[in-house]
Amino acid sequence: MSRFLVDTSVWSLAYRRDTRPDVPQVAVLRSALVDGEYVAITGMVLLELLRGFIPARAQERILADLAPLELIEPTRDDYVEAARLANICRQAGVQLGSVDALLAQLAIANGLELLTTDRDFENAAKAVPLRVWHP
Repeated sequence: MSRFLVDTSVWSLAYRRDTRPDVPQVAVLRSALVDGEYVAITGMVLLELLRGFIPARAQERILADLAPLELIEPTRDDYVEAARLANICRQAGVQLGSVDALLAQLAIANGLELLTTDRDFENAAKAVPLRVWHP
């Protein structure tokens, strides 16, 4: 059974009406939700989703849909480790922003596979022990 931390990039595609049906990350997310697999989010992902969907009805749907999922919140140590991860990545020639570094840290610390369409995470996974789902 898979255990996922889902990035904003996948949720955004899942909520769009014009998403191509061949986006494997969206298919995996939908399957995981239907099959009752472990799917988690973090506050930053929730914030980014709510900022991206302006109509109140869309925001209400997002809040209702994501309410049953575990919300993983960072600790002080997670912030420290995220900075360390970002620095390791930078030394390896990979640029990883602060929010992405924190998301990567949360996935690592919680033993979760990151479900994302953002290639920066794939590059980061070459330098740090981040598990990124691949089709």
